Amino acid sequence: MGNNHASAPGDPLPGERRRTAFLGMPLRLLGPLAIGLFAVGYGALWVLERPAGEPWPRHVGQLFGGESILLMSIALVLISTLPHVERIFGGIDYAAIWHRRLAVAGAVLLLPHVELASNPEATSLGKTLAVPAALGLAAMIVWAILPRWRSMLPGVVHGAVLRTRNTWPVQLVARVLGGYERWRGFHRLTGLFVAAGFLHGLLDATAFESTPVLRWSYVLIGGVGLAFYAYREVLARHFLPHHDYQVREVRTVAPGLVDVHLKPLGKPLVFRPGQFAMIYLETKDGWQRHPFSISGAPGGEDIRITVKALGDHTAKLPDVVQPGMPAVVSGPYGRFDRRAGTARQVWIAGGVGITPFLSWLRSLDDELGQTVDFFVTSAGPSPFADEIHRIAKHHPRLTVHLIDTSTDGRLTPDRVLAAVDADPQELSVFMGGPDRMLRQFRRALRASGVRAANIHREYFHWR
Repeated sequence: MGNNHASAPGDPLPGERRRTAFLGMPLRLLGPLAIGLFAVGYGALWVLERPAGEPWPRHVGQLFGGESILLMSIALVLISTLPHVERIFGGIDYAAIWHRRLAVAGAVLLLPHVELASNPEATSLGKTLAVPAALGLAAMIVWAILPRWRSMLPGVVHGAVLRTRNTWPVQLVARVLGGYERWRGFHRLTGLFVAAGFLHGLLDATAFESTPVLRWSYVLIGGVGLAFYAYREVLARHFLPHHDYQVREVRTVAPGLVDVHLKPLGKPLVFRPGQFAMIYLETKDGWQRHPFSISGAPGGEDIRITVKALGDHTAKLPDVVQPGMPAVVSGPYGRFDRRAGTARQVWIAGGVGITPFLSWLRSLDDELGQTVDFFVTSAGPSPFADEIHRIAKHHPRLTVHLIDTSTDGRLTPDRVLAAVDADPQELSVFMGGPDRMLRQFRRALRASGVRAANIHREYFHWR
C-alpha cells in the first residue's frame, strides 16, 4: 500500500488516456475479460485432457474444483496491492470488487464439486483438508455478503429481514461476528483456506494420476495465488512505505459529517485529485483502519478527509478522534481521474460521494480543461454549496446544479440528461455516492446512449 501503487500525480493526459483504454475498451474491463478467457480456457483444457476411462460425472466434478482454485487464486492476486494489478483493473477499488465476485463464484463451484467429484481411494489427509477449506470459504463468503443483503435478496423479503434484525438470535450472531475489524482479521485467513483446498485437490484428484498437464497446470495456478497471498501477508509491509501524520483538526461540517485535517510528521503523501488513501487512526478506542477519499487538494502538506457517520468506525469518529492523535497513511490508491474523460463531462455526487469531486474542485488553479455540468444531491442544503459556487465563479465552463431532495425531489437520470445539452455519445460521466443510486444511473445512462467506456464511478462500499 505505498506511493508507487498509482501513477505519478503529474502524468500527462495523453499518456494516461493510452494506458486506460485498448481498442476502445476501458482498461477496467480488460482484467475481467482476461479472467473470463482464463476460466474458459482452463475448463476447455480439462475437457480435452480427460483421462481414458475417467467417468464424466467425476471428471466434471473435479473440473469444478479446479475452476474454483483458479478463481480463488486470481482473487488472491487481486488483493495483493501490487501496482500492476491496480493498473490493469483501473483502480484498487475495482480490483476489490472483482476479488469479492471471484471468491463468491469460486465458493459456489464447490457445491457441484462436492456432489460429483468422488474418489473411492481418497487419502485421509486429503479428506481432512477438504473440511476446513469448504467450511472456511463458505463462512467467509456469507460473512462478506451479510452487509450487502439488500442487494442480494429480492425486495419482497426486505421487510421480513428488517423485522428479524432485533430478535435475540440475530443480535447474538451480530455480537459474535463483530464489526469490520473482526471480519478483516478473518478475511486474512482466506489464503489458508485456499491452500487447504489446493492440497486436497493435489492429493485426491484422480485426473492428475495419468494426466501431467492437468496436474502441473493446477500446481502453477494454485502456486501463483498462494505466492501472492504470502507476499501480501508476510512481505508487503516491509516494502511498502507508510507516512506518519498527526491529527491537526477535527471539524464538524454538518450533522454526521466531519472534516479531519492531518499534518505530516515526515515526508508527506503525494497524491492526485480524486484518489483515496488507507488511513490508520489511533483513537480512544485503539487503532482503526479505513479507506478514505481525500477531499483536499494536493500540493500542500496536510491531508484533508471528509467522513460521514455510516457505521462501524466512522459513526464514532467525531467522538474518538482528537487533535494531536497519531495517524499512519498509506497509498495513494484509485484512478478516479477527470483527465481520463472526454471534453464534455457530467459529474454526479450524492451525499458523501462528493469527496473526490471536492478534491478536483479545490485543485483548479488554472483553467478547467473540460466543459462540466456538476450535479450535487443531498438531503438538505449541501454544506459545501458556498465553496462550490465560489469556485464555479472563476470557471465559466463549470455549471453547478445543487439539488436539495427535501424540497426539489430526487435527482434522476432524466433530470440530468434534460439539463445537459450534449450528445450522450460524447459525454463522460463521473459518479460518486450510494451504490443503489449509481447502479440506477448507470443503467439509464447506458440506455440513453452514453458509452460504457465513458461511465466512471467511485466505489465507496468495497472492503
